[in-house]
Amino acid sequence: MVRIFITGGTGCIGAATIHKLITEHGDHVEQILVASRSNNTGQLEIWFDDTLPQLIGEGRIAFAKVDIGNRQLLDDTLQEFQPTHLIHLGALQSPDCASDPEKGVAINVTGTMNLFRTIADSKLPLQRFVFASSGAVYGKRAMYAGDTVPENAQLAPPNYYGVWKVAGEHLAALFHEETGIPTVSLRLNTTYGPGRDQGMTSAPTKVMKSLVLGAHQGETLPFYMPYTGRENYHYVEDVGAHFAGVCILPFGGCQAFNIKGKTIEVAGFLETIREVASELGIGKFLETGIGPDATPNLFICDLDDTAIEQAFPGLPRTEIAEGIRRSLSRFQELAARGKVAL
Repeated sequence: MVRIFITGGTGCIGAATIHKLITEHGDHVEQILVASRSNNTGQLEIWFDDTLPQLIGEGRIAFAKVDIGNRQLLDDTLQEFQPTHLIHLGALQSPDCASDPEKGVAINVTGTMNLFRTIADSKLPLQRFVFASSGAVYGKRAMYAGDTVPENAQLAPPNYYGVWKVAGEHLAALFHEETGIPTVSLRLNTTYGPGRDQGMTSAPTKVMKSLVLGAHQGETLPFYMPYTGRENYHYVEDVGAHFAGVCILPFGGCQAFNIKGKTIEVAGFLETIREVASELGIGKFLETGIGPDATPNLFICDLDDTAIEQAFPGLPRTEIAEGIRRSLSRFQELAARGKVAL
């Protein structure tokens, strides 16, 4: 049985990851300790509904108010919990990193280093460390000549967030070299679906939320995309399944992997929303498109996912139309309970 310590577990990807750990690997999971400064369960409720209080009551999911910048508190918490596996998702996202670089360094670099150093200096029974990296470690798509961009391509991050994710990957490599603990970094791009409310690439999800909330209220709530171009999409449940899988499934060594996804034009994603919305009978409430001041998409696309399929066979890649259908259906359920807001 494994004991999993997860930072950022109350966020979008963290909640989806915890859901997959419980529902797909529950026979192996003794307890999950969610380290957070807020302990807000709203994102977890999206996936667990009424079963969350029972899981908390049974101790399967527990919470600890921990700031990873406080190394003493972090060490005390880890020593008490004695994790066998750790998933580090906690980070400041791109817009916040740009507006407050000092805070971004403190959380995304110093906090990450604190985690690695605390574990390296301890006698914890850790068997796996999983780090949430990003496609922002790569440069602009025009840099790469091939049809897809593999993990060994040149790294040329376009913003602070990407620079700090590169730093995190290098810290992961140093940590593995020092401790021998298997370490995985996962690079992802645009996650879409329930819970994806923050960050530069949350816009595709906000289109769907605006549609469903408008349909629920009987009015049109327009939302236009702030960027254009091609984009690499991952359905949120797939992302959660990736983090849960690379945490639990057999692996040795230290490696960064691209998460499975699909690259299409932003306009193509919007058209697919339109088609699925029509099938669900809510198409008349959709008002979207590329905004008049839209800028080119900053991040990489066409990520090659051959390596992760070889190392962890069978991780999911939901077709975009199906991911949109699941997202709209779930938003409809949540809207009916008053749980959707823009």
